[in-house]
Amino acid sequence: MKNLLFFICIILSINTIYTFAMDFDESYFNKKYSQIAEKIINYSKQNEQPYSRLQYMCDVFGPRLSGSENLEKTIEWLIDEMKKDGFENVRGEEVFVPHWVRRNEKCNMIYPRKTDIPIVTLGGSIATPKNGIKAQVISVKSFEELEKRKDEVKGKIVLYNYDYQGYGKGVKYRFYGAVIAAKYGAVASLIRSVSPKISQNLHTGMMIYEDTIPKIPHAAISPEDAMLLERLISYGKTPELELFIDVETLPDALSHNVIGEIIGSEYPNEIIAIGGHTDSWDLGTGSHDNASGCIVTWEAINLFKKIGLKPKRTIRVVQWTNEENGVRGGNAYKDTHQNEKHILMFEHDSGIFPPTGIRFSGNDTILSILKNTSKLYEKIADFNISKGGGGVDITPMVKTGVPAMSLETNDDGKYFYYHHSSTDTVDKIKKEDLNDCIAAIAIAIYIYSDLPSDLFN
Repeated sequence: MKNLLFFICIILSINTIYTFAMDFDESYFNKKYSQIAEKIINYSKQNEQPYSRLQYMCDVFGPRLSGSENLEKTIEWLIDEMKKDGFENVRGEEVFVPHWVRRNEKCNMIYPRKTDIPIVTLGGSIATPKNGIKAQVISVKSFEELEKRKDEVKGKIVLYNYDYQGYGKGVKYRFYGAVIAAKYGAVASLIRSVSPKISQNLHTGMMIYEDTIPKIPHAAISPEDAMLLERLISYGKTPELELFIDVETLPDALSHNVIGEIIGSEYPNEIIAIGGHTDSWDLGTGSHDNASGCIVTWEAINLFKKIGLKPKRTIRVVQWTNEENGVRGGNAYKDTHQNEKHILMFEHDSGIFPPTGIRFSGNDTILSILKNTSKLYEKIADFNISKGGGGVDITPMVKTGVPAMSLETNDDGKYFYYHHSSTDTVDKIKKEDLNDCIAAIAIAIYIYSDLPSDLFN
């Protein structure tokens, strides 16, 4: 009897969910929100402010590495501008962040000929001794090859000249390369920059050490120079390099998460948190990564105020600090706010390109309902609502059970041309794409904030 009752309850539950979802079909959303969506899109397409703010943020404050004066000046500006916009409860919440500084770096090839090899030290690396490091190069394609050739490594500089097959497969050499090379006695390690762009592009980013393994300097060189060194080895001419790196890890520095709110008209204690991250690496001006994420999420919610939309739930714009080398901002937000009722975490951190969809991780019933909203975006693009969604800064809250959402764009493979490099500047972003991203985010967040309470209980 117990088993029978159990299966009856399951069937009734599935039927209830199905019926509930059917109440919010495509015609329901088109009828209720088509005029709102059109108003959002039309306003956004003509709005000059977001691109002007993006230019100002990138040009005036420049790169914003955690612990830097540039970052804190940016944060002060964001707080002032949010107050001017009329957001409520605008504030900076304290976060102590890592403070790694780059001072000088140089690499010279001294055999078989003399030439400069441009390098960029990877974030968190130690310096070389004051007199530098002079050593021969051993080039490998993978960790597996390094393991097979471990007896050749001692006293040399390991070069990871892997075949680029996407960021996810390349970044492991940046992250773990120094640890594994040092385990076999290397005195330094270099990686081919994690970028598909063959144009002397240097790509930085975070790396790690392990306490039980000696620390060695770790840096990136261009794809062209990585290939050059490997070709020289193939000729029987083992390159010798001189490496000079002056960097330092200082005590943690005070930074802030930036917060501003629109208080919900019906459910003020139910929170949708949305934002990007204010910090960037110290090359370029962090325009795609992630000044643009801050601007599109901020301006999407600011748009509600401009056209008179009043969301039922509280929308909290959060611009997190220290995503790039520590996620201290995301963790601090979780520690401070996890006991508040969050119904969604939204982050945009994938650059600005034509928007193509919304990705959502959470309740399948809500996902099935959201899929019925896709036609509302048709004046922007052919839109796809699918499972997925997330971001580094929102992950700590998502792990507590809060649903996640993010915007999907079509970068045509170009995002990693600029990512973590000196080419990540505001001229790489089109104003039309920026405004379309803002409109898409605004539609998604407004509809989500308007869903029935039954879905969140």
